[in-house]
Amino acid sequence: MEKVYKQYVISDDKSRVDVEIVLDYLSRSYWASDRAEERIRKSIENSLCYGVYDGERQVAFARIVTDEATVYYVCDVFVLEAYQRQGIGKKLVETIVNSERFEGMKGLLGTRDAHGLYEQYGFEQVQGVYMRRRVQ
Repeated sequence: MEKVYKQYVISDDKSRVDVEIVLDYLSRSYWASDRAEERIRKSIENSLCYGVYDGERQVAFARIVTDEATVYYVCDVFVLEAYQRQGIGKKLVETIVNSERFEGMKGLLGTRDAHGLYEQYGFEQVQGVYMRRRVQ
């Protein structure tokens, strides 16, 4: 799948993912800064990945974990700082949630600071329902 937004291309072609850009951004993120490089690489290998590209340069990323039937989990979403505030993140999330691939499936995600963005696409905050087990 490829979609054009302004001069950017949104693609789910994992072979286009610039793993070094993903590693660099996630190492600076609040949610993945303690994640080992090998784990990040493995997570990319075992997930559906969306990238946004300005020519050949990757400027945004999102990773999807799914059972392909009932649920998908959106994670590791980012837009490089120099490309923020251009609607790229919105278009990336819109592309994912409107994908036929995820039609009829429950979408999940976790965020500390982007509730407003995801609420625009039908996500809602759920208190007291979800649980997590921390890595030991």
